[in-house]
Amino acid sequence: MTEDKRPIKQEIIETEVAMGTVHPAALEPYRVRLFVEDEIVRDAEITIGVNHRGIERIMEGLPVEKANALTEKVCGICSNAHIWNSVLTAEKGLGIDVPERANYIRIIVEELERLHSHCLYLAHGCEVLGHETFSMRAFYLRETVMELLRMIGGNRVQYGASIIGGVRPRCELTEMRIQKLAEGMNTLEKGILDFADRFVSDPIVMSRIEGIGVITQKQAKALEVSGPTLRATGISQDLRATMKEYDDFDFNIVTQDDGDVKSNILMRVLEIPETINIIRQAIKNLPKGPIVNRSWEMFDCDTIKSYIEVPRGTLYHSYAIEDGRVRGSIIRTPSMSNIGAMQTACIGDHVTDAQLCIVQCDPCFTCTDRAIKIIKI
Repeated sequence: MTEDKRPIKQEIIETEVAMGTVHPAALEPYRVRLFVEDEIVRDAEITIGVNHRGIERIMEGLPVEKANALTEKVCGICSNAHIWNSVLTAEKGLGIDVPERANYIRIIVEELERLHSHCLYLAHGCEVLGHETFSMRAFYLRETVMELLRMIGGNRVQYGASIIGGVRPRCELTEMRIQKLAEGMNTLEKGILDFADRFVSDPIVMSRIEGIGVITQKQAKALEVSGPTLRATGISQDLRATMKEYDDFDFNIVTQDDGDVKSNILMRVLEIPETINIIRQAIKNLPKGPIVNRSWEMFDCDTIKSYIEVPRGTLYHSYAIEDGRVRGSIIRTPSMSNIGAMQTACIGDHVTDAQLCIVQCDPCFTCTDRAIKIIKI
């Protein structure tokens, strides 16, 4: 080989900044690899897999009611969303009608869960921003909701409200509980409006989050982003608008235009009054009558699918029923489809903003960890 035909050796200089699997700014263990050039992130990679618990595998062959209850263990933040969607899957396959009063109670519990999830998001986001005062204020607001959930379900984390055909008798809403719900919504509304006013009036905070972690509409569509993260790019898409369970309720789909950290935070802040409005409609127009329909029969069904809108986006559940037992369960949480947005949001920004760019998409990796890798030994 002559001298001029020798392959040219290219030297690639690449700096990798690794975060995790445990990091003080992350609520859960996951690994982030940032590929940095001159303090600017040029590429990012998020790896999960630390929290895999094999819930779908455990569900295999369990009686449907027992498997539904197990789905509540998927997530400690949106536990109600999982059991509700799992129950909806069975009701869809078996053709079970749910009493109107039960549906209203389900909506109330789900919207309370949205409220506490959004407050948790604000608290976590402010903590990553380094503003502990705003973080503690958001946690304080969340307490009002947590106590209302405890009142209805008897627990602050897993309420066990939905069962096939309706809701559990202990979740019935008495006049005293309805009164406390109304008072709680008044307290939360006043608190969140005050929080929003102080937050947007703080020039230091706003300068820190404006124009950071931008996700464009084109990127959001290509990455199949869902939930508030999608709506923060200006796309008006909320699955609740198509769910028959929400037919009786009027609410606006909140959007923001810039797709940056500021838009994502304001999305959650502005969705809270809309959620309060839905709960007020539910307690004002709560139908009378039974809260559970027990006149149904179990039979075999091919794979049944159900999608609902939860605080972070679209939640998917599916399974088949054979001899009253669950077969082939699959659960996909919103953070699975939003991981691409978290990686993309980091690119082009300073390395010190990377964690903020990830947190703006409201990650919940523990409940997302569904994959399993089988290896030969």
